[in-house]
Amino acid sequence: MAAKAEAEPEAVLKLLLCFLLCLTTCLLSSCQAAASESKNNVNENLNVNKYKFRYPFIKEASSFSSSSTSFSSSRNGNGNGNGFDYIVVGGGTAGCPLAATLSQNFSVLVLERGGVPFSNVNVSFLENFHLNLADTSPTSASQYFISTDGVLNSRARVLGGGSSINAGFYTRASSGFIKRVGWDAKLVNESYPWVESQIVHQPKLAPWQEALRDSLLDVGVSPFNGFTYDHIYGTKVGGTIFDRFGRRHTAAELLASANPKKITVLIHATVQRILFDKSAAGKKPKAVGVIFEDENGKQHQAFLANNPNSEVILSCGAIGTPQMLMLSGVGPKTELKKLNISVVLDNENVGKGMADNPMNSIFVPSNRPVEQSLIQTVGITKLGVYIEASSGFGQSKDSIHCHHGIVSAEIGQLSTIPPKQRTPEAVQEYIKNKKELPHEAFKGGFILEKIASPASTGKLTLINTNVDDNPSVSFNYFSHPRDLKRCVHGVRTAAKLVQSQHFLNYTQCDKQSLEAILNASVKANVNLVPKHTNDTKSLEQFCKDTVITIWHYHGGCHVGKVVGRDYKVLGIDKLRVVDGSIFNESPGTNPQATVLMMGRYMGVKILRNRLGKAAGV
Repeated sequence: MAAKAEAEPEAVLKLLLCFLLCLTTCLLSSCQAAASESKNNVNENLNVNKYKFRYPFIKEASSFSSSSTSFSSSRNGNGNGNGFDYIVVGGGTAGCPLAATLSQNFSVLVLERGGVPFSNVNVSFLENFHLNLADTSPTSASQYFISTDGVLNSRARVLGGGSSINAGFYTRASSGFIKRVGWDAKLVNESYPWVESQIVHQPKLAPWQEALRDSLLDVGVSPFNGFTYDHIYGTKVGGTIFDRFGRRHTAAELLASANPKKITVLIHATVQRILFDKSAAGKKPKAVGVIFEDENGKQHQAFLANNPNSEVILSCGAIGTPQMLMLSGVGPKTELKKLNISVVLDNENVGKGMADNPMNSIFVPSNRPVEQSLIQTVGITKLGVYIEASSGFGQSKDSIHCHHGIVSAEIGQLSTIPPKQRTPEAVQEYIKNKKELPHEAFKGGFILEKIASPASTGKLTLINTNVDDNPSVSFNYFSHPRDLKRCVHGVRTAAKLVQSQHFLNYTQCDKQSLEAILNASVKANVNLVPKHTNDTKSLEQFCKDTVITIWHYHGGCHVGKVVGRDYKVLGIDKLRVVDGSIFNESPGTNPQATVLMMGRYMGVKILRNRLGKAAGV
């Protein structure tokens, strides 16, 4: 069997690794899940009817009437006739639980630039996870961006935010993280279960995940802590937002807990900028509303209620929130003036300190069929390295016929052909060869290693004033030597797992040398970083060459620099931030659980601060 594996043509090996684009780097293509089209059409119709019945307050943005600031009171009985108590910009992982909580007592308007996840089959089903990331259409739930580092990434463009496009793993932050951010531990421990009882499940462990569990224990990542949401050193099984039928449950479903009489959720509502009142001499500017564009391109204004406690709350994510602040005139004065943006507040820290947890991956071929699985098992080491795994997505017949995004041959970025030789004929020949690959050539999975709390940071800046365009983002992966040192440790651990008897028994492949494993990986089209294919003995170079993302970017609106400890924007009244842009580090092995919890936590905090015991939450 080893001979068979080693006899694979080099091109096939590259394509095998190229599949990593669909799974772990958010690379994008236009192909959809055509194989199950008829079933999906039926499911889509059922889901549309279901969400309209369960969430009658979700409406198209064009239903909003700009002619009256009392839209909420005249249409739905929300508000006081003078606008909304809270305008939440971004119906994402934090925005949905936040809005649902605030609506228990006050009128809330949620503005989400994307559509709903309920009727999108590529969002809803685990088997279509990679196809969701591969959709480059303008209405896709996933909007790609490329950092200046050359790493491909993705940001959500759908109600539910990142919880609608991620790998679904759910695990809490450490107690140390909770202390460092200064949260009330009692309220934290009330807010996590509020989320978990509605959308989180215990996974049925897939064989690939079992092999990872046993191999982690063999190489010393112990003890085994069983199934738990808690962040504990050793090996454990975490939760998932995919149920036993493989259906995704997103943050959008937390809106079912909202007061339907006090909440309005507008989809395809793209906020252009925040509106400020700067008329009071000697006083801070204050947010009074927002301008947004509906699905037809028509602009609307939505205003806050005339109440000192009303707020605009940004929950646009670590990319969207710094971008929105700068587009609204809050940010570095020199940068804003370059784009003729009127300066509301000069703050050079907006967009600074951006970070992403770098990840590297090793492909594990298999001589037997591999069941699809996303992250279920994780190894938490004391050196700040996390080990996870995924499997089986390369077996999709749809994937073989898809192009694989920004660095695929179809758009002229084939890494194995020098740029000047990337003729249309060469590209078409590459496509033809790939389409004729046997289905069995794509069997296998990945071992993923990533580092926690990277010391390397970068920045976010505007390219233009179009909110639909991605800003320029730099993460400066491995610019700090400590990050590189930990990556080397992680890659060594991952390689040991690939060579472990548990994986060899499962894949029915013979053991390969470390150099062979790394040499196959370094040739893959996983990013736009220049490769050093003759230097695979250097693990430091391997880390740099094959770095990818697992979407755990954070920062840009740090506490003490852009927002206060209550997350209100410094120097601005009635404007707050509630999302991962305020974090100095990504919580836990995967941030989803804590960002979901944060939305609930901050909603309760705001209500209690405003109403005391009368809040009832």
